[in-house]
Amino acid sequence: MVFSSTIFLLVFLPVTVGFYYLCPRWGRNGVLLAASLLFYAWGEPKYITIMIFSTVFDYANGLAIHYCRRRQAARAARVVLLVSVVGNLAILGFFKYTDFLLGNINQLTYLHLPLLQLALPIGISFYTFQTMSYTIDVYRGVVLPQRNFIDFAAYVTLFPQLIAGPIVQYKTIEKALTHRRETGTEAARGMCRFVMGLGKKVLLANQIGALWEEIAALQHPAVLTAWLGALAFTFQIYFDFSGYSDMAIGLGHIFGFTFPENFRYPYAACSVTDFWRRWHISLSTWFREYVYIPLGGNRRGLRRQLLNILIVWLLTGLWHGASWNFALWGLYYGVLLMAEKAFLLRHMERWPKLLRHTYACFCFVLGWVIFALPDFEHLGRYIASLFSGTAVNDTFWYLLSSYGVLLVLAAVGCTEAPKIWYGRLEAKIGEKTAAVCRTAGIAGILLLSLCFLVGDSYNPFLYFRF
Repeated sequence: MVFSSTIFLLVFLPVTVGFYYLCPRWGRNGVLLAASLLFYAWGEPKYITIMIFSTVFDYANGLAIHYCRRRQAARAARVVLLVSVVGNLAILGFFKYTDFLLGNINQLTYLHLPLLQLALPIGISFYTFQTMSYTIDVYRGVVLPQRNFIDFAAYVTLFPQLIAGPIVQYKTIEKALTHRRETGTEAARGMCRFVMGLGKKVLLANQIGALWEEIAALQHPAVLTAWLGALAFTFQIYFDFSGYSDMAIGLGHIFGFTFPENFRYPYAACSVTDFWRRWHISLSTWFREYVYIPLGGNRRGLRRQLLNILIVWLLTGLWHGASWNFALWGLYYGVLLMAEKAFLLRHMERWPKLLRHTYACFCFVLGWVIFALPDFEHLGRYIASLFSGTAVNDTFWYLLSSYGVLLVLAAVGCTEAPKIWYGRLEAKIGEKTAAVCRTAGIAGILLLSLCFLVGDSYNPFLYFRF
């Protein structure tokens, strides 16, 4: 089940919200837990045991680490932490990378080892990182262990951010798990945020994704057609993923939680470093706190810092999937970030802002092509089409005329312009009138999104497989 489905919008969400608000406060985490397990089981009933095991495993590990720390048994606490980290990574690695490893062994040795054909449990990359961060923070003394199993299980399985984040560290919602106070204002705010995210996903990402699919299927697209496809995927993945994050954050408000922002207008960046401060912020924060800083961060000189950056980005690439194009994508960004840290950022300070922004756009658009195409032959052919061959043909003009308006809407929608325009409108017509217009607009987006969902069979979710 995904948020942009009629079964979720018209059945699951209304029923869950109804039960949640009818239940006394002491039982609301139980309602969320039951709803989250149902939500997960709807898509992956056979793998719900994996998530339950991870929950029980790290609930026990957190208590054990705290017990060892109270007894001043530092070595025992480290052993439990090691068991937690290795256990979580083993589960993630087994389901996500076993067939990838076997396939590469077969290619290198011609052993013909049988693949396990394992389906990837939905959301395993996200909830594994969440439970690991919990045990690490308990070990560090940042948080106390959660003794109420229902509350801890509700945190791990929380359906608004279960399958695509943002990655919510336990320390950010520790108090909210037991002391949150839901209000009508916050619920209304959350519903508006949810609908805006739904609109991003259904009205923009899905529609422009069809353009990418059409161009990616071409054997030898013209140069401008290839760039048009790259831009289409650039917009698709942003509106798909940020839309889903908006929906998750909105649902969090409805249930009394404040989840961290995951995007901050990344396509307005003027460097690759700036881009990754704005894109998938919760993942970048996780790797910084639990990998980059423990490796030494920037405290051991420039050479070690550059090595740490490279390690983090190779891991970031592989986190996204068991495919060499993700490793190449991570290496690509690792090299760019190393170059910026070593010398490029200093020189870029003298560049005009437009030139810096153009450079950043070129880097992330090319990066998304690497990300999108797992087959290296296809990837090589597509990248060659970006820089060589026929410059323009009739296919380009046809696609541009068909999708031109949508591309303009996407280009404007990924910037801060709509927010600025709404602020000016509010100042001009008054707060109350602007609020009425906003409510009407939200209602229109919801209605239009439902119409598209009913009539359109193309409704992918790109991060669903991660």
